[in-house]
Amino acid sequence: MTASMTAFARRETHQDWGSLSWEIRSVNQRYLEPAFRLPETLRDLEPVLRNQLRQALSRGKLDITLRFYPAEDNAQLEVNTALLEQLITAADQIYNRTPAASLDPLRLLQWPGVMQSKQADEEAVKETALALFQQTLADLKAHREREGTELAKLIEERLAQISQHLVSAQNYLPEALEAWRTNLLERAQKLQVELDPARLEQEVVMLAQKQDVMEELDRLTTHTKEVRRALTSKQPIGRRLDF
Repeated sequence: MTASMTAFARRETHQDWGSLSWEIRSVNQRYLEPAFRLPETLRDLEPVLRNQLRQALSRGKLDITLRFYPAEDNAQLEVNTALLEQLITAADQIYNRTPAASLDPLRLLQWPGVMQSKQADEEAVKETALALFQQTLADLKAHREREGTELAKLIEERLAQISQHLVSAQNYLPEALEAWRTNLLERAQKLQVELDPARLEQEVVMLAQKQDVMEELDRLTTHTKEVRRALTSKQPIGRRLDF
């Protein structure tokens, strides 16, 4: 399968609890190298996301961003009771030493982390994020495959041109070698020196062999056939073609 590694995909959804959006950018890379940017509240999804990514793709450097915007009218304040209990215990220890001090509940509520904003349904947000990621990933793969199809057409056009030149060169090579041999003999005769005809012919044959590039032309023909076979393969071909 011919697929480009350069692609972009974006998806978003709007729900009662807020909105989510995924963006995935992919560029060339010999191996799979993802970089996730997730909201802190959804950071625990990363292992699952990486597993889904490995199942879908094998190569490419990917920048993957998830944005989460909670609905303003859906946020609920709740008390972090564990932290509040720790603060009260610490305050009691202070008050036991300074009986004149008084405990102000409002100041306790102002302590960082005591009051928290909680979403109505965190599981719904996570499930939606995972489903939306799969859709965005599918869009990315489709983009890569569409671009890969166009690349395959361009490669096939170049292969056709190369094949034409190879056929022309292979057909012309015997004529070129004979012309080179004749020219060499004529130059030797112009020297007006007595040469052993058999020895001269032997030297000409040896030099002609060095000029014969038919083996290289055959090798290039084999390479073009191999590239064509790779283009029709259903497996990833980038590494096979050393790309």
